[in-house]
Parts: sequence; structure tokens; C-alpha cells
Amino acid sequence: MFNKILVANRGEIALRVIRACRESGIKCVAVYSEADEASLHLKLADEQICIGPAISSKSYLNIESIINAAGQTGAEAIHPGYGYLAEKEEFAQACADNNIVFIGPTPENLKLAGDKITAKKIMEEAGVPVIPSSPGGVISLDEAVGLCAEVGYPVMVKASGGGGGRGIRICKDENVLREDFPIAKAEAAAAFGNDELYIEKFVQEPRHIEFQILADRFGNVAHLGERECTIQRRYQKLIEESPSPRLTPELRTAMGDAAIRAGNAVNYFNAGTVEFLLDKNDNFYFMEVNARIQVEHPITELTTGVDLVKEQIRLAADGKLDFSFEDLPKRGWAIECRINAEDPDRNFLPSPGVVEKYQPPGGYGVRLDTHLYQGYELPIFYDSLIAKLVSFDLTRDGAISIMRRALDEFIISPLKTTIPLYRKIMDDSSFQKGDFHTGYINKFVPDEDEDED
Repeated sequence: MFNKILVANRGEIALRVIRACRESGIKCVAVYSEADEASLHLKLADEQICIGPAISSKSYLNIESIINAAGQTGAEAIHPGYGYLAEKEEFAQACADNNIVFIGPTPENLKLAGDKITAKKIMEEAGVPVIPSSPGGVISLDEAVGLCAEVGYPVMVKASGGGGGRGIRICKDENVLREDFPIAKAEAAAAFGNDELYIEKFVQEPRHIEFQILADRFGNVAHLGERECTIQRRYQKLIEESPSPRLTPELRTAMGDAAIRAGNAVNYFNAGTVEFLLDKNDNFYFMEVNARIQVEHPITELTTGVDLVKEQIRLAADGKLDFSFEDLPKRGWAIECRINAEDPDRNFLPSPGVVEKYQPPGGYGVRLDTHLYQGYELPIFYDSLIAKLVSFDLTRDGAISIMRRALDEFIISPLKTTIPLYRKIMDDSSFQKGDFHTGYINKFVPDEDEDED
């Protein structure tokens, strides 16, 4: 096992990793930008080291600075958390080149995860259902028009090297395609340095179901069940739950087996997520592999009893995976609400500032992952996610009741947050019945783009 780990992230995920290290008897190093000098994760770490100015490109995305920080502090391994460098092949390779263990997938895994076209080809060969799509990258508009005629409208135009919901366009017909294709190319080039696009059939009114997988260096792959991630805005998840209210035991087995085949097909290592779309007729299709720990990992932890961050660390230290999904003591239901510092009534306008009043919820069945505290000034430079509120109970109805109560208790003032939106959703009959699809949020945010329904 490692003696010292550097945590190459900030906010709640940095705290989450540091706590796992402390419980495991591992010393940890916290990195921070000049804007994060008051961040809570610094207070829990054994050592702290500044890696640059506030802007992410010069601090949390600065590979050289982070590698140097690990060298200066004698850290044997680096945990990247999620976001920032977590899915960067170059970062994982830089760790290897400097004899530092990267606590995550291999550089080869990360390269493939970022290449959606190749990944889909591999999945198809492995017998994992895939969405009808272009056989490769699409460069010209004329080529796109011809392909869409074969695939059939509506179609989804995506950046080949993209992720996080950016660079996606839904085209209902050829006229929309001709208008949006050049825009999508420009967005892809600006965001990812690669203007190659690919086209796939747009599955209408789908559900977004993902399966958590773990894999060791000895060829063992296991899944830990599914997470329902259907409630999202512009491809950004808002509420997740486990298990899914839609899946039957038979469908869960089929999708879980497909997730394991997907992991084996790419020689996957460490923690990852295989994401699927599920249509109205219970046909499921592979979307992508997220090669990192997910924001929503707590709901899997609560329903399986597996600490995923500790498993990441154990596997990175050459531990062996010695269980399957069937071995886990599965029980109960968990729901997570991502609390963002955004105003839902003003098109989710970011709401940074000083937390003047802070009252966190508590009690039975409540887990709160956050870096907030009273008097903390939320920087303007970073992601708006400020907390993950999770409820747990033996039944879904019970988990909803606990979440409703916890949301009522949660006070973060004067910042505007997504808490009021989640209160409405918990009271909605469609949500309570588990009857929703990826366009569900439009019910509460009527000014959303109709193409996303």
C-alpha cells in the first residue's frame, strides 16, 4: 500500500479522497490554486502545496506543476478525482514516466475513452449493443447529409473527442443538420482541438443508465449495479439514484453482463462507468465509458457497502478483485441531488459569493459531501457544484421522503442554488412513480431548448 498520495483536485472530491486516505492510514498532499487558499480540503491534508494562480489552466490543469508537487513532497501516487486531469491520457502517462502511480485507468484506457468512434467499434465486436451511427469520423457536410439519410432522423451530432455534454447538436431534419453541422464543428475545434464529428441515431425519450465497474491488473472485472442518471439538463446530470426504478432483474442482469463485456473488451483497469441509453421498449445501447470515479459514486457505495475510492487505491496498489455483484450485500435505495450554486429561475445563472449562513441537513439516511462552511467565499473560477446531498432508505419512497426533508433543512445563504428545484421534483408525481426520461427537466424549466426533449 502507498505511504503518501497527492490529491490533484479541489472541492468536495478532494475532501472525499483525503478522508479515504486518512481512514486507510495513508498521508496525503493537497494541492491548491491561489484562489483556494481557504478551501476546506487543505485543513484535512497532511501537507499543502500551491500549484499556481486561480485560472485552472495554470494550476489544476498544469501537468508539470502537479508532477513537480508530487516529486517535492515524495508522493508515491496521485489521485486525480473527477474532472480536470482525471481523463487526460497525457497526465496518466506523465505519472508513469516519473515513476508515480496514477490512481485510475491506464493511459490506453483513457485514450480509448476519448475516442468514441473506436470505442463503439470495439463494443460492437464484443457483442455490446450500440446505437446506429456513422462508421467513422465525419468531416464534410455532404458526407453528413448522406449518412443521416441512411441512419434516419432525428440524429445526434457529437464531437469525436468530446465529453461532458459539450458539442452536441440534435438535428430533426436535413435543414437543421445543414445549419448546425458547421456550428458543431467549430464548437468541437474550440473545446477539444479536434473538429471531427460523428453522427448517431437520436433515441427519443430515453433513460440514461450507467453501470459502475471495477477491474484489477489480473483481468478480473466486476460491476456494482446501475445508477439512474436520467434527470439532467443539457446533458449535465442533476439527480441520480440507485437502483433504477425502471430496470427489471432480467434487464439488470443483461445490462450488467454487457458492462463487464465492455470492460473486458478494452482491458479496463481500476474504476470506471459504462453508460447506456435505454429506450421505451427496454432496448439498451452503449454510449461511452467514463474512465474515472463519477460524481454520483456515493449512491453505489450506500447500496452495495463498497467504498469505491478505497477500492481505487487498493487496485492501484496491485490489489486483486475478489468479488462479483452477486456477492455484494445489496440493500435499500439511494438518491443524490447535485447542489449547484446556480439560479434555476434565471436560466441557471452562476451564483458565487460568501456563504453567510450555512445550515447542513442531518439525521437518519442523510449523507452530505461538500467543501462548504459558514464564511467560505465561493470562487468564481470553478465549477458550480458545491455539494452532493444523498438520501438512503430501505425503499424508494423512504429515500424520497428523507431527501425532501433534507432539502427543507439545507440552508446556503445568500447564494442561489438548485435546492428549490429539487424540492419541486421530489413532490412531483411523475418522479415519485419513476416515470421520466431525459427531457423531464423541461417540465420545470420551460425555457429549455425543445431539441433536448
